Amino acid sequence: MNLALKPAPVLSLDADWYHRADIFERERRAVFAREWQFIGALSALAKSGDYIATEIVGWRVFVLRDRHGELRGFHNLCRHRAGYFLEDGQGHCDVLRCKYHGWVYDTQGRLRATPGFGETSWFDKADYPLQAVKVATWRNLVFVNLDLECRPLESCLGDLPELTAPYAMESFTCLGQAEFDISCNWKTYTDNFVEGYHIPSIHPGLNAAIDFERFEAYHRENVVVMKAPQREGSIYGGVWLWAYPNMTLSIYPDGMNTSRILPVDRQKSRLIYHFYFRDTAPAESEARARTIETNCAIVREDFGICEIAQRNLEAGTHSRGPLSPKQEEGVRYFHDRLRGSLGPL
Repeated sequence: MNLALKPAPVLSLDADWYHRADIFERERRAVFAREWQFIGALSALAKSGDYIATEIVGWRVFVLRDRHGELRGFHNLCRHRAGYFLEDGQGHCDVLRCKYHGWVYDTQGRLRATPGFGETSWFDKADYPLQAVKVATWRNLVFVNLDLECRPLESCLGDLPELTAPYAMESFTCLGQAEFDISCNWKTYTDNFVEGYHIPSIHPGLNAAIDFERFEAYHRENVVVMKAPQREGSIYGGVWLWAYPNMTLSIYPDGMNTSRILPVDRQKSRLIYHFYFRDTAPAESEARARTIETNCAIVREDFGICEIAQRNLEAGTHSRGPLSPKQEEGVRYFHDRLRGSLGPL
């Protein structure tokens, strides 16, 4: 008798991928130290001396516009004894002065002054420039890469340019920011973001605003696409995108938001959202604030279930689960990409 072979199941990552220290360190080195990382809006770097400073899984970096108008990126790390220059966030500085011992660098990363260091024949300032990171921009968004030998950003965006081509992203102005800390591994939250399967259970307001039966989630190169028909009065019309490894971009008719899903440690993540609007008139400030709060409320609704799922993943009972071919194609794609980055364990 010929029996048809049962196809192999499509399963999620092993549970220990969400909490093992050695896997977290491999992700730092194989993913976050090598992939392009979105860090903020180009409008924050309008003038010479403007900067964006941030942390990427333990690596502190900054991008600033130098005195010649060029964008330059560096590790936020003094070459003396590992002090730093800039607090996380965005701002303006005229001098890169280390907050530890006062060493001074110019905006091209050259060491210019070492106050109180003393004279010695073996010390040459030219031997201690700031350590650079790669910087690139795409559609008024700023990206960095810690790997100086990386491929150009344009070759790593996959289908993101095509998917966003219909939208006038450059006409939107960044007018708001929100940060959230969540007690779960970055992959636990990413799994949640790249599927809509949980919307009826976790997001009643969003579920009422869309036609969930026609919700779609599918992958393109380097991107997971999510969209659904909108009911009357919905503010969510457009497209919701996630780009490997940790950027989100949701575009609506009159604005958009971006986010970074940043690992803090194995059991904690930070979400940094920016909100962009076409209409910047002061008269619309209250409407913009309501839009931001509506989006933030949806983000917060995910926290409870993601944090409980994280504890269950660590408890030792769950191993791997089956992935829905209809609802969890985005999760499967994310897991496949991550396995490809890390290689055999």
